[in-house]
Amino acid sequence: MKQILTVMICVLISSIAHAERIKDITDVAGVRPNQLIGYGLVVGLDGTGDQTTQSPFTTQSFNNMLKQFGINLPEGSRMQMKNVAAVMLQAELPAFSKPGQKLDVTVNSISNAKSLRGGSLLMSELKGIDGNTYAIAQGSLVVGGFGVDGGDGSNITVNVPSVGRIPGGALVERVVPNNFANGQPIVFNLHNPDFTTANRVAKAINDMLGPEVAMPMDAVSIRVTSPVNPSQRVDFLALLENIEVTPAEEAARVVINSRTGTIVVGQHVRVSPVAITHGSLTVSVSEDFDVSQPNPFSQGETVVTPNSEIDVEEENNPMFKFAPSATLEDIVRSINDVGASPADLMAILEALKQSGALKADLMVI
Repeated sequence: MKQILTVMICVLISSIAHAERIKDITDVAGVRPNQLIGYGLVVGLDGTGDQTTQSPFTTQSFNNMLKQFGINLPEGSRMQMKNVAAVMLQAELPAFSKPGQKLDVTVNSISNAKSLRGGSLLMSELKGIDGNTYAIAQGSLVVGGFGVDGGDGSNITVNVPSVGRIPGGALVERVVPNNFANGQPIVFNLHNPDFTTANRVAKAINDMLGPEVAMPMDAVSIRVTSPVNPSQRVDFLALLENIEVTPAEEAARVVINSRTGTIVVGQHVRVSPVAITHGSLTVSVSEDFDVSQPNPFSQGETVVTPNSEIDVEEENNPMFKFAPSATLEDIVRSINDVGASPADLMAILEALKQSGALKADLMVI
């Protein structure tokens, strides 16, 4: 039986420090996008819509829409609307969005529509977590996938034809309130929590604006005293976010993805003095059967006896050792010298961690 070998990728993380702008490593507290969701109908499909016998909510939604235009269908009427599909809508409302601005909308089929290609979304509401409507979506879909069915039942599908997108397909109708203009201190939140980086951000701000303007609150947040006037706050924040700071170096860490064989080793990983041997043990068992015949005119019986052979083979992999404070380069070179596979490398790293020789966090995902 053929087995697919997992390819091991060892990524070396550089420790070269370089300055980054505050806007690239932090977010301003309270200034964030908001997720919107909605439900709607896509019409104008070329027979690839929902099979209404299996999705009654599509028929119900279509009937409710027709009633808004004064059209009432007879009770018990059955419609086969292969050109209509029920969909869920997704959009992201950026911070400070104002009424009239446009949003991109993602449209997802929620029933058994084969494709949304060529369809148009009817006017639909996009709501926030509080149930209020913040945008209205409508427009023609752009679908990257397509599917073709053959008369003999064969089919081919490229990408995902049941998902589409409407660039600029929603108009903002409501403003999301935020506390940016309420005169409170500005708080920066680091993308990657680190006490050293938080302290360096506060120090860089104080070096430019004066002592005690910025104060680190914890490993994530830095509070900065700011002007009360909204226009001055914008100028003040524009100045702060362009200050350059050198982030702290990452902690020593080894990350192993057991599903893909990907191994990421940080630059600061060190190994204590240790010797390692790693070999593969192969055990082969084969079994034959011999027939034992009794002597002529004897009282014996013919019997079948098993004849088993066991062969044990072990690869002659050499032992290798790490000197004190071995670096990442030493680790990779030594393990590559013995020709370790991804599975072998994972076993070696786990054994090093258990022995206490690996001076790094070992994360298996």
